[in-house]
Amino acid sequence: MTVDLKEKYEMVIGLEVHAQLKTNTKIFAPDGAAFGKDPNTQTSAITLGMPGVLPVLNKEAVRMGILTGLALNSEIPKRCKFDRKQYFYPDLPKGYQISQFDEPICLGGWVQISNKKIGITRAHLEEDAGKLVHAGAAGLYGSSYSLVDLNRAGTPLLEIVSEPDMRSSEEAREYVEQLRNILRYIGVCDGNLEEGSMRADANISVRPRGQKEFGTRAEIKNVNSFRALQRAIEYEFIRQTEIIEDGGEVVQETRLWDDNSGTTSSMRGKEDAHDYRYFPEPDLMPLEISRDWIEEIRKTMPELPQQKVERYVSLGLSEYDANVIVNQMDIALFYDEALKLGVNAKVASNFLMGEVAAFLKEEKISIAESKLSVENFAKLLELLAKGTISNNIAKGLVIDILKTGDDAQALVEKKGLSVLSNPDELLEIARKVVEANPEQVAAYRGGRDKLFGFFVGQVMKETKGRANPQLLNEILKKELEK
Repeated sequence: MTVDLKEKYEMVIGLEVHAQLKTNTKIFAPDGAAFGKDPNTQTSAITLGMPGVLPVLNKEAVRMGILTGLALNSEIPKRCKFDRKQYFYPDLPKGYQISQFDEPICLGGWVQISNKKIGITRAHLEEDAGKLVHAGAAGLYGSSYSLVDLNRAGTPLLEIVSEPDMRSSEEAREYVEQLRNILRYIGVCDGNLEEGSMRADANISVRPRGQKEFGTRAEIKNVNSFRALQRAIEYEFIRQTEIIEDGGEVVQETRLWDDNSGTTSSMRGKEDAHDYRYFPEPDLMPLEISRDWIEEIRKTMPELPQQKVERYVSLGLSEYDANVIVNQMDIALFYDEALKLGVNAKVASNFLMGEVAAFLKEEKISIAESKLSVENFAKLLELLAKGTISNNIAKGLVIDILKTGDDAQALVEKKGLSVLSNPDELLEIARKVVEANPEQVAAYRGGRDKLFGFFVGQVMKETKGRANPQLLNEILKKELEK
């Protein structure tokens, strides 16, 4: 992308995020809603749209929708209703989708990102469609036939529509990351983009800088990672600006993102609301939402990600470190349990973001899948705080415990790793190191103070890292200044 285009044009981005709600059953049917089951094993006459069947609304899906609205600072109207959205697709058995059109469950709201608030237009409940699996020998469209899996059909979705408030791919990524954090922490969605339980469609347009009117937008679908979202937005910005620069007009359409080629391609002309022929769902009564129920739900609200960041900062963490921990929910929950046991907040965060995070990444496991318990982690940090072991020893031990789950105290005793704090023993080793390095001693006494670290390192090598650092420094200084 040329710098000139960036300076001349501004991108305008709005996002539609579809979040699958973590209910046990579907939104209008008793079928299971678990991911990964054998194809077409979680279906019923209601899911299949058989004649004469009637939908029954899942109360838990409504509760999750309200909880999400509260977390997003939205208004929960006293009344919402369901509508039929008409369109034909092979994985939509009824030929229409039950959704919400003009009276959604949530109105307005916002999500805070680093430099501003991103407005929420609305959030509405709807049912998901099934899934097409394209297979066979490659033909004109890449496969010779498609199979339909209807397990996903009817899974409850909450579609969260943002205002067109984002002006860069970085802002769009941060918005989706923050939204994902909120949904995960309140327990309504697992936020797994790769499995499709959270999906983002990006509406992108460009306009000359300074112009108030929006340009013609394109909607980008098939984005299943944060990196892909950024790449798709950047590509679409270039595509649209080049069309305008060449004297053409951007067409309103839906486009597909291809992550392998890093390009978008036209899928269909963009439909407007009238194309779907919305009308009120005749088999579901409008929903009156009690204010008392909303307050009951509000009382169940857990600590939100931004609140957690602020709490961590108040404990002495930098805002960056606090965000790193909060962005990994399993680590944050582990950290909170450790804090309850009295660990030093900064020391614990350093271990979790350093040695622990590196080990988990290398092994491709979560902290829950490791053998490190919160109690044993706290015990290890207590040994460090008391001076029983050094920081370097603790770093090595935490890796051992992640692998084996062995008790921290027992490991220290078994390996003889406790800090060496006997003054006489340390003095003997320090004198030995000083006598063995006369040239360095002369240079140090001649003014090269930085050589002090060399002597510390030699003693640490002799003691296998067990020397008490503070006591060692005192002894070495006396010996070197004789």
